[in-house]
Amino acid sequence: MEQDLRDRSDNSCELCSSKNGLSVFGVSPFETATSDNHIFICETCFDQLENPEKIDPNHWRCLNDSMWSAVPAVKVVAWRMLNQLKAEGWPADLLDMMYMEEEEQSWAKTGFVNEVSNEIIHLDSNGVQLNAGDTVTLIKDLDVKGTSINAKRGTAVRNIRLDLENPDYIEGKVDGQQIVILTKFTKKS
Repeated sequence: MEQDLRDRSDNSCELCSSKNGLSVFGVSPFETATSDNHIFICETCFDQLENPEKIDPNHWRCLNDSMWSAVPAVKVVAWRMLNQLKAEGWPADLLDMMYMEEEEQSWAKTGFVNEVSNEIIHLDSNGVQLNAGDTVTLIKDLDVKGTSINAKRGTAVRNIRLDLENPDYIEGKVDGQQIVILTKFTKKS
């Protein structure tokens, strides 16, 4: 398997492209170890993935490139790390651009635990729980601060994202612009 990973990665870290201290890293969960569920990474990436308290957010700016990898295991690790670093600001922008197949997204979420999201519940104006990916309808005309956009009542906002730190906020696109919306002005569709 190691030789397959060396060949696939061209003897460099599949996350940051470093050529130093390379080793095999398993992307959980998996039943049988194969090159499909393992990646080839450098010592720095390995150490930070294994020891979250050692994470240097600036090192992970490399995910700007590796999140586009054709290797699902690389995309899964990139998605998990971007979510872990979301409070830094720039990872949220990368997550907005990132594309993953449904099974890759499921794999990424299965191995990712975010304590904050387990505690916060987002409710619409009727008290119905909102989940990431839901579609909501605006129940009031909203002026979007910093833009000339006026989001009209009845506008459908698809594939919403939840603010993991505030139960009153969700994010979604209106007229192609990513905006923050107060949950009290939405109704789950």
